[in-house]
Amino acid sequence: MRDAESFGEFYRSTSARLMRYGYAVVGDLTEAQDVVQEAYTRAWQRWRTVAVHPHPEAWVRLVVTRLATDRWRRLARWHTVLHRTGPPEHVHPPNEDTVVVVAALRRLPVTQRQALALHYLFDLPVAEIAEETGVPVGTVTSWLSRGRAGLAEALADPAATQVPPKQAGPRRSRPAAGARPAVSGVWEGNRDE
Repeated sequence: MRDAESFGEFYRSTSARLMRYGYAVVGDLTEAQDVVQEAYTRAWQRWRTVAVHPHPEAWVRLVVTRLATDRWRRLARWHTVLHRTGPPEHVHPPNEDTVVVVAALRRLPVTQRQALALHYLFDLPVAEIAEETGVPVGTVTSWLSRGRAGLAEALADPAATQVPPKQAGPRRSRPAAGARPAVSGVWEGNRDE
């Protein structure tokens, strides 16, 4: 516990200065926050050694500098690759069939969507889906059967899969507490039906 207290004291007394230093070195606030946080994480992992260092703050500053240098090197490599290969190809919008299928999938419960996606998009057998989702094989078989039936029903009803007109502004919704993203990108608990 003494280590945690001494590290906490060190952090409180140096964090503002090191954040300013990180921002000056990196030049981007978000990246600086990441770099400084990583430097403090490394200091905590080696706190018994860092605590007896003659200048622990200098040790953390050195780590910030090295992490920033690593970031610059990664960016330079990325720019070199981008220069050699050119910009990525233009991504075309999804075709009408894709939009209709996604709209139909959104009407299904998350478990059925997940099972259908794992089985048909990732070609996973039922046993692997059961293992990945932590449910019995029979449950996955049921999800697949009900999902296919629900999908067929939704695709047979043209009004159910009609794509709504584009709204004037972006619609923002927050995920419900404890919600997880579903396979189709719709948050469980915030389904639009």
